[in-house]
Amino acid sequence: MTGYIVKRFLNTLLLVFIAASAGYFLASIALNPRSNFELANPPIPPETIDIYLNAANVNDKVPLMERYLNWIPGVLTWDLGVDLDGKSLNDEFGRRVWVSLRLLILGSVIGATLGVLIGVRSAVRQYRPFDRTFGYLSYLLLSTPVFLLAIFLKLGAIEFNDAIGTRVLFTQGEYSSSFEGSTFEFAVNRLQHLVLPTLSIALGSIAFYSRYQRNSMLDVLASDHLRTARAKGLTKRDALFRHGLRVAIAPMATFFAYGFGLLVAGAAFTETIYGWYGMGQWFIASVGKNDINAVASIVTFTAMLVLFAGFLADIVLAALDPRVRTS
Repeated sequence: MTGYIVKRFLNTLLLVFIAASAGYFLASIALNPRSNFELANPPIPPETIDIYLNAANVNDKVPLMERYLNWIPGVLTWDLGVDLDGKSLNDEFGRRVWVSLRLLILGSVIGATLGVLIGVRSAVRQYRPFDRTFGYLSYLLLSTPVFLLAIFLKLGAIEFNDAIGTRVLFTQGEYSSSFEGSTFEFAVNRLQHLVLPTLSIALGSIAFYSRYQRNSMLDVLASDHLRTARAKGLTKRDALFRHGLRVAIAPMATFFAYGFGLLVAGAAFTETIYGWYGMGQWFIASVGKNDINAVASIVTFTAMLVLFAGFLADIVLAALDPRVRTS
């Protein structure tokens, strides 16, 4: 097991390095930070523009490989450099990442947990009202774009608040900027702001995981080893939980790991609609500002999160299925 973990870890490090380098090259080729200054009125002298761009290591007059060799040592020590305004990307990153993680961890855990439970129950009650109801709801949610679902929830919350005559669900920001109260009341205020964006993320995850878990569980229910367990005298419930669920849930570890990592970038619409200034919203703003260093930093972090989540999923899968360790 130790050899398998070391091998997967080294492979993950290599993939992170490749992904980060590719992200930097693509950002450098696609974005043109010089255009931010050339449109100024009155015009900015080219020499002054070069000074600004050199300070951020994004001057297009400098060969790309030279800029990359200046950038990569800092990334290896987690010094992300500065943005076009000369501000530290480490400081901005430290603030933004916790905004996103607070939102995504809760939404992902709720989505994965409820999705797996619903999927298992749907498989056990195949073609019954429970299965058909959640099947239709899942397909409806999967066919609804994330931004549209977030807008519907936002409008629904406004109608709900108007109906009860008080604001219970907040639709903008992480907390009320003018809030005054105790620590507990402030925590409640944060929770009220967290409900809608978490729900918009969790609903899509529930729909996805429940459909996949249902199909995986149906394969297990028809397997020989489960029929053998029943033939040896185990009840249907015992055979299902002791022998069936472990096999059916193993593939979900990989889906959950990669799904959570990709949500960091995929939650951009949710963060923008609800005014959560996290990694996704930062990525959109950085692309609009032609900020190569910021975009490359976000791509690097996303690659790290996705690949290391996959690494952890491989370990969990190896623990659940020893055959994986020999592959």
